[in-house]
Amino acid sequence: MIWQMHPFFKPNPHFWAGKSVLLTGHTGFKGSWLAHWLSRLGAKVIGIGLPPNTSPNLFDSLRVSDHIDSHYIADIRNFSLIDTIVKEASPEVVFHLAAQPLVLSSYSDPLLTFETNLQGTVNLLESLRSSRSFRVAVMITTDKVYQNNEGSYPFRETDPLGGHDPYSSSKAASEIAISSYRKSFFKEIGASVASARAGNVIGGGDWSQDRLVPDLIRAWSSKSTLHIRNPTATRPWQHVLEPLAGYICLAEHLWRCPSFEDSFNFGPYSHETASVIDILNIANVKLHTSKVEYQVSPNPFSESKSLSLDISKAQALLGFYPRWNINEAITRTLEWYSRFYDGSNPRTLCNNDIDFYESN
Repeated sequence: MIWQMHPFFKPNPHFWAGKSVLLTGHTGFKGSWLAHWLSRLGAKVIGIGLPPNTSPNLFDSLRVSDHIDSHYIADIRNFSLIDTIVKEASPEVVFHLAAQPLVLSSYSDPLLTFETNLQGTVNLLESLRSSRSFRVAVMITTDKVYQNNEGSYPFRETDPLGGHDPYSSSKAASEIAISSYRKSFFKEIGASVASARAGNVIGGGDWSQDRLVPDLIRAWSSKSTLHIRNPTATRPWQHVLEPLAGYICLAEHLWRCPSFEDSFNFGPYSHETASVIDILNIANVKLHTSKVEYQVSPNPFSESKSLSLDISKAQALLGFYPRWNINEAITRTLEWYSRFYDGSNPRTLCNNDIDFYESN
C-alpha cells in the first residue's frame, strides 16, 4: 500500500547539481544510501567515515568511493584531521551521520560512544564555525533522544531530552551542543543548522549486529535460528529512504529559508508503529523465515519498550509526509535482500528503490 493523501516531496536535482556536500558517516548503512542518492542528484559528495565494519556491507557493494567526489577514512573524534578535511572540502551543505549507532554497544563501550556521538559532533561544529563556504547543516541524532518514561503518546520536538542508556544520552547531549552552536555562532555567519530525529530504519544493505532485520536476514540466509530479545517492543519502523528524503527536504528548506533551523522528527505515522512480533509476522509471509527463539532470561541492559514520534511539525512546516507504510517498507526491504542473495547488482537494487520512491 502507498499513501496517496498528500503531494510528496521529491528532491530537486537542479538544487543539488554541483553543490559541494560534506557527508560524515558515508561508509555506514544510511550514509551509503545517502551518498548514492546525492550522487545521483548531481551533488559533489565529500565523504568522511571509518572503514565499514561488516562483510558484506553496502558501501563496498555500491562502490560508493568510486562514484563520489572525495572519500576520506577518518575518525570524527580527531578534530585536527576533521578540521583539515573541512577546510579542503569547502562544503556548502553538510549532513552529519557519523556515530556509534547501537544501544547495546554503548553499554559495552560508553567512553567510545560519548566521544563519537558528543565530542565528534562538537568537533565538526567547531570546524564548520570557521568555514567560509558552509551555509546549511543537517545534524542527525535519533528518536531516542527523548526522556522516555514509557508513556503512550508520540514524542514531540518540544518534549524533554533524556536517555537512560549511553547511546541515547550521548545523542541527547549532542542535541544540546547543536543548539548551543546554532545560537552562539552560526547565526553570526549566516549559516543554518538543524537536527533530525529519525525512527528505526530498515532497508536493503544493512548487516549491522543487534538490529532486527539484519539478524533476521542472517538467520534466513544461513537457515539458522533467529534469537529475539524484546518481542513486544514497539518502534517507529520506516524504510531508510523515508528519513533520508526528510534530511534532503530539510536541507533544501534551510537553504531557502534559514528560519527553519530547529529540530525535526522523521518517522512513520503514529498508527504505523509496530512491534518486533509484527515485523516478524510480515517477514515470515515474505521469506518463510527459520525458527525463532525468544529470550527467556531478562536483558541485563535497559532498552525502551515503547517509542513513537509525532511528525506533525515536519508535515506542517516542511510539507514532508511518509510514503510507504510498514508493510511496503518491509516488503521492499526483504525483496532487496532476496534479490541480492540471488546475485542481483546492489546498485541496480538501490536505484530501483529510489526510482520507485521518487515516482510515487
